[in-house]
Amino acid sequence: MDTIKELITPIETEIKEIRRALHKNPELSNEEHKTSSLVKDKLTEYGIQWQSGFAKTGVLGIIKGAKPGGTVALRADMDALPIQEANDHEFASANKGKMHACGHDAHIAMLLGAGAALQKIQQDIHGTVLLVFQPAEETSPYGGSQPMMEDGVFDEYIPDVIFGQHVWPGLPVGQVGIRDNEMMGASDRFKVTVKGKGGHASMPHDGNDALIITNQIISSLQTIVSRNVNPLDSAVVTIGRIEGGYSYNVIPDEITFEGTIRTFKTEVKEKVKQRFHTIIEQTCEAFEGSSDIQYFDGYPATINTPEWAEQARISAKSILGEASVPEVDPALAGEDFSRFLLKYPGAFIWLGTQIEDAENQKPLHDPGFLLNEKALPIGSEFLAKVALDTLNTLK
Repeated sequence: MDTIKELITPIETEIKEIRRALHKNPELSNEEHKTSSLVKDKLTEYGIQWQSGFAKTGVLGIIKGAKPGGTVALRADMDALPIQEANDHEFASANKGKMHACGHDAHIAMLLGAGAALQKIQQDIHGTVLLVFQPAEETSPYGGSQPMMEDGVFDEYIPDVIFGQHVWPGLPVGQVGIRDNEMMGASDRFKVTVKGKGGHASMPHDGNDALIITNQIISSLQTIVSRNVNPLDSAVVTIGRIEGGYSYNVIPDEITFEGTIRTFKTEVKEKVKQRFHTIIEQTCEAFEGSSDIQYFDGYPATINTPEWAEQARISAKSILGEASVPEVDPALAGEDFSRFLLKYPGAFIWLGTQIEDAENQKPLHDPGFLLNEKALPIGSEFLAKVALDTLNTLK
């Protein structure tokens, strides 16, 4: 069998070109029609069988090895973000207000590269490799993974193990982040409308200032983590947006604020959620106001299966060396891959994509986000390698 690297090297330029084409033409969640078409065209070109229609634009590539064995799924997400790109390189987004600021363009390109390599050695593969191209990862709390499963993406081929890979600007090229158990956090959302009674700014006693009530609520919400969560556990309560009021001389009757709650443990999530509601409701009652709380249970925490996290470590070290898998802390960012892991064992991996000018590296979801394209062939090689190694383990 040819080494995976020998199969990836001839298509390195193509992997980069696919990524750039996708970056220039980003599509938002549930709108990935051209992206889906490109994926299907490439799978056809590579001789890979595919199925489509999962969660509208999702695609499943199927590489059936000539020898019997297990089934491994590899997932890439496809959607972009509603962000106006601030970069001016030649393949910057041509779609106003849309940008691949989370690296999903690279995820697609790397999975296609891995698929092309695996298809070339189909006769040597023990089992089946599934290439899962998922839409709508950025639409928490709904996402695209659950709709894909509900639409039967794994009805015919059921994965024994599933892996996902995400570009990670905090790691240099040639390193990967792999953890047992907690990898990424649960990502709940909320939108709260606080209602009081409007009035003239000079006569506050005739009104009931919704802004004052909201101020008390927001200050009190910050006590949840510091006073209700075990300091050894993790939780974040963030208010990201607040809106209300009419004029400098008008007491507002209504204020709306939105934010997110991030946790790892289920019991911590439920505790924070309970305190969140109690604080808002009782504060409004104390100030003789009222509230409308919209709470959205978002993606669950991304919890790796230790056995398959270890398999990913072994695969990474075999192609990148012993120093390629440093100790990393988990992140409280949410990830729709978590719903796959609720049903199937597997692991989520971070691929180092830090640019050469590390001091000016922008984070994920930033209008100036860049990734180091030297990581692309590494990502393709790793996906193919971990799939083969896992199938060999499953034999």
